Amino acid sequence: MKPEEYPLLSDFLYEAIFIPVGMQKPNRTIIHQPELALYIEDFGQADDICLIAEIQGKAIGAIWSRIMNDYGHVGEDTPSLAIALFEEYRNQGIGTVLMKAMLQKLKEAGYRQVSLSVQKANYAMHMYEKAGFRTMRENPEECVMVREL
Repeated sequence: MKPEEYPLLSDFLYEAIFIPVGMQKPNRTIIHQPELALYIEDFGQADDICLIAEIQGKAIGAIWSRIMNDYGHVGEDTPSLAIALFEEYRNQGIGTVLMKAMLQKLKEAGYRQVSLSVQKANYAMHMYEKAGFRTMRENPEECVMVREL
């Protein structure tokens, strides 16, 4: 992702919010709450990495990582991961391609592992498991998962 594209992260952060079937989407202002805003605030720091999926020049998905004290935080040397696709591009394998590319990029950057947080009801949990993520800790609603690199 190029610096001039960083504003797109607002759209992808909103898309990354898991909405269970039958629930109404929250107001877009939710991404300004501190616990969500930290995923994109001042993006472009030394440890920040983002890859974009494009179709015909249009960004349709993103995966990004940064070291932050988020829901999936496991340590100061472990980046946390976020991934999102616009709804019409989900369930087509694009997320899997993005995930594989990001895992390789993080490995090349010298990280030993990466973490994420996912709600147990989120269908993406299966993709994370297939990509080699394992549950490190959990509560009744969500899991923190780690993938060794």
